[in-house]
Amino acid sequence: MRRPGPSRSRDEVVLRADEYRLIRELFAERFGLQLSVEARLSVERRLRERLGVRGHASFLEYYQFLKWNPLSAEELDLAVELLTTHETYLFREDYQLRAFREEILPMLAHLARPRRRLAVWSAGCSTGEEAYTIAILLHESGLFEGWDVRVYGSDVSKRCVAAARRGVYGASSFRTTPDAVRDRWFTRLPDGFHVSEPIRALCHFGQVNLLDDERTRVVGRVDAIFCRNVLIYLEQAARRRVIDMFHDRLSPGGVLLLGHSESLLNVSTAFELLHLREDLVYKKPLGRCPAEP
Repeated sequence: MRRPGPSRSRDEVVLRADEYRLIRELFAERFGLQLSVEARLSVERRLRERLGVRGHASFLEYYQFLKWNPLSAEELDLAVELLTTHETYLFREDYQLRAFREEILPMLAHLARPRRRLAVWSAGCSTGEEAYTIAILLHESGLFEGWDVRVYGSDVSKRCVAAARRGVYGASSFRTTPDAVRDRWFTRLPDGFHVSEPIRALCHFGQVNLLDDERTRVVGRVDAIFCRNVLIYLEQAARRRVIDMFHDRLSPGGVLLLGHSESLLNVSTAFELLHLREDLVYKKPLGRCPAEP
């Protein structure tokens, strides 16, 4: 009689090609996430620990739990966080921020003057640095004194949204921020730099899957959307859905700012291309604004 060999540890569990196909399809369906065939080993490495935590003996078991178990929502949040990139810092892509401050904000101030209300959405805000950067630029512009001004930050990661709400950052978040700007809008305490209350008061954060129509409608109508380095991680069909949703959320004359390597080529023709001195952004044509849903 042959003695059974030692059981394989979860550290050795392999993500088979057929299992990976199912996982790719699931994350594409739920989040629009594009996982390449070549990323299988990376996905295996990132998710393997979750098998141990959940007590699953294979990636197929883990997939079945994510797909069918009514209690899987929290685990899906954790998994998608492991599979996405959250690298960010304050005042990132300064050429685009200069264009926003010097050319876009005066244009939006003119368009929104009758209602004296301005809203900007940082879609894919990660840990909040982009949203707070936008709030600082709005505050320093002096264009919106006495207005109702709001910056919405959203991310698919619950952990990132919690960090954004906390608003406390280490030195790496200020890698391109002048010391004078940092010292003006942040207070240094033992646990890091805390965003000042006037800037924090402008910002509101929430967990949002950009493919979730119900959640995106909560954002309401906005005048500008920053969605930088998010579309590159989405499948083509998901990109189109997200861009159509952005077009719907923007007020007429509102602008969409993408990352430097992203464009709407082969994605949408609903926007006008707005040529600025240092950047190209997308503008929703002027027209009648439909009633708020």
